[in-house]
Amino acid sequence: MTIIEMSKRYNIPINILKEYEKWDLCGTKKEHQYSDADLKYLSIIMTLYDIGFKNKEVKIYMNLLFDGEDTKNERIYILNQKRSNILNEIHFKERQIDKLDYLRHKIINNKNK
Repeated sequence: MTIIEMSKRYNIPINILKEYEKWDLCGTKKEHQYSDADLKYLSIIMTLYDIGFKNKEVKIYMNLLFDGEDTKNERIYILNQKRSNILNEIHFKERQIDKLDYLRHKIINNKNK
């Protein structure tokens, strides 16, 4: 399957496919032919992007994945770090909402015009 076919069929942006090729993670041919194995790895890459990984982080994670089962603990550590960062962001946003609600409550109850 060509890069354009892959992009259209699986709704993967061309820039991600080109980045994937540049990393040479699975030895994609110069003719941009993609296999079922590539699709499996691209699915993981898309998931990593969806959860907030940057290009460099995706590359590190994928290189570890290709290095095999011995990197399992490193990959878990990376995912745990990302999860912790996301939770910290959520908690920060929750505190912001609490402050907004406090101000709204004051206005509604005419305590601070």
